[in-house]
Amino acid sequence: MFNRKIIPITIIIALAIGFTGGIFFSRSGGESQIGLQQLINPDGDKPKDIDFSLFWKVYNDLNSKYVDKGKIDSQKALYGAIGGLVNSIDDPYTVFFEPVTSKKFQEQISGNFGGVGIEIGKRNNTLTVITPIKDTPAFKAGIKAGEKILKIDGKPTSDLAIEEAVNLIRGKKGTKVVLTIQMETNPAREVELIRDLIKIPTIDWKMIDPSTSGGGKKIAYMQIYSFNQTVDSEFKKASEEILKSDADGLILDLRNNPGGLLDSAINLAGWFLDKNQVVVSEVFRDGTRNDFKSDGNSLLKRYPTIILMNGGSASASEILAGALHDNRKIKIIGEKSFGKGSVQELQNYGDGSSLKVTIAKWLTPAGISISEKGIEADIEVKFKEEDLKEEGKIEIGVPGKDAQLDKALEILR
Repeated sequence: MFNRKIIPITIIIALAIGFTGGIFFSRSGGESQIGLQQLINPDGDKPKDIDFSLFWKVYNDLNSKYVDKGKIDSQKALYGAIGGLVNSIDDPYTVFFEPVTSKKFQEQISGNFGGVGIEIGKRNNTLTVITPIKDTPAFKAGIKAGEKILKIDGKPTSDLAIEEAVNLIRGKKGTKVVLTIQMETNPAREVELIRDLIKIPTIDWKMIDPSTSGGGKKIAYMQIYSFNQTVDSEFKKASEEILKSDADGLILDLRNNPGGLLDSAINLAGWFLDKNQVVVSEVFRDGTRNDFKSDGNSLLKRYPTIILMNGGSASASEILAGALHDNRKIKIIGEKSFGKGSVQELQNYGDGSSLKVTIAKWLTPAGISISEKGIEADIEVKFKEEDLKEEGKIEIGVPGKDAQLDKALEILR
């Protein structure tokens, strides 16, 4: 079985990568090396129904006629052509990496590095903040989910791939990066951030005071910040504590959760679902379908439950929410999720370059494509614009200062 990992490629900039949100599989390519001096094998494996003669005519004319022959770099031309081929698909998660970029990308998905603590993706071909990570430089600077990133250190982002943007934002701890960001039609603003080592929190939970929840009911409130390698054990610990408490209901807060490991989303779903219920389906280009099913203890099924989501909820958090909503009709309150539900395979080549390519899509149990439609809230609750601008007016997880939480408490009464 493949080792399944979700790439938050949307990216914790700095955090982990471009989150990626899909799963990715790593495979090695052939051992043949690409020549450094000239393009070779122009006819090798050429598709029979595509005439590549124009490509070679342009290449030869450029090589023989361009005035400054010293600027002609055959290796660079090859990588540029491959990049153009891959970009023509217009999928922000399918990317060709030249050797140097490929090495950086693989460092991102395997280690710690300095960044500012935001996960990014593309929405309508615009670089967008999926979520700021709690207690990071971006979070403390007030950067919000949904804001557009227009420039990075003065460089426009309109033509940047997600990975290119990540490489510009991440860097050594203590160094500075300036982001030009904009929320919808508001004026753009510059935010200066000092990079730091990013630690992703996992889970917090508390019992909400019955006097604030209404009706004397005690409601357990659990925030899941990411689906990282510790989430299974931390969720188990929190769940066991809730089961020993006198909680009457449960609120599962997945807001600003960029996702993470697929296996963990399936494992957590098993606490709420009966065995062998479909959690998510993986559908490939030929229609092949793999159903991932619950295999847990169903111990949290006893609690009336509400899910909180917003535009910063992506990937594994969307999978969990979709599974609980479709199988148990658990209500979702807040805003539509980001919509990152695809599977990436990492193909490595002999010269050190690589291709991250989308090979499948995720469907909820009801057949909804997460990438195409996201997860809709059953009850939409948005924060008021004037409250967002006033410091201290909104506090996530605090009754009376969190309108989405207040609506969940109202329903659980």
